[in-house]
Amino acid sequence: MSLVSVKNLSVAYGAHIVVRNVSLSLDAGEIVTIVGPNGSGKTSLFRAIIGATPSANGSINMKPGLKIGYVPQRIHIDRTLPITVGRFMRLTDRVDIATCEGALEAAGVPDLLKRQMSQLSGGQFQRVLLARALLNRPDVLLLDEATQGLDQPGSAAFYLQIEAVRNETGCAVLMISHDLHVVMSASDRVVCLNGHVCCEGAPAVVASAPQYRALFGAGTGGALALYRHDHDHDHDHQHEAAE
Repeated sequence: MSLVSVKNLSVAYGAHIVVRNVSLSLDAGEIVTIVGPNGSGKTSLFRAIIGATPSANGSINMKPGLKIGYVPQRIHIDRTLPITVGRFMRLTDRVDIATCEGALEAAGVPDLLKRQMSQLSGGQFQRVLLARALLNRPDVLLLDEATQGLDQPGSAAFYLQIEAVRNETGCAVLMISHDLHVVMSASDRVVCLNGHVCCEGAPAVVASAPQYRALFGAGTGGALALYRHDHDHDHDHQHEAAE
């Protein structure tokens, strides 16, 4: 049984249908990314899946007892508000410090517990949001353009962390992304949306599909793969130097 199964889903605002007859599934351990141009219905589909927007027709079925962690596109915190990362993570969840520390380590920022939220860089802020989503050890991690505002190396590093989380915890990942240059290397499956599902499948299959190229062109190769190569290359040099 799929963790999440969407069948023939449509979403409308008044008489305007923004998503029409979309079907997709998410299985355990998968990373599935939804891509599409602005106005293609990505966020509306996502909001329908998490129950924030009603659907016009179709069905959304989730495995009983499914635990979901959600990383929003952005969250606004008053920069004058004195709040530490540890306190922020425990605002709505009654968890102990050790659990917070474990989630921060899983998100790749183990030393931020006592840092003020106002002092975090954009990348650190998103890692803290990721850590907060991991507190309940979710079966499914949902990310809504979680790298918006990060530069390409920052985005690539964030996606590598998502892969690491999936590999370590076994959770499935469903995300919306505009970072075409990295998601094609970070995903197991890609769903290309433009009001309806234009094409879907493995990244290489979608990247070569005429419908995808008509929307985005052909230049969407793997910046994540390049980042990974450069990162590994630098690490190898450091290792050689240490020897």
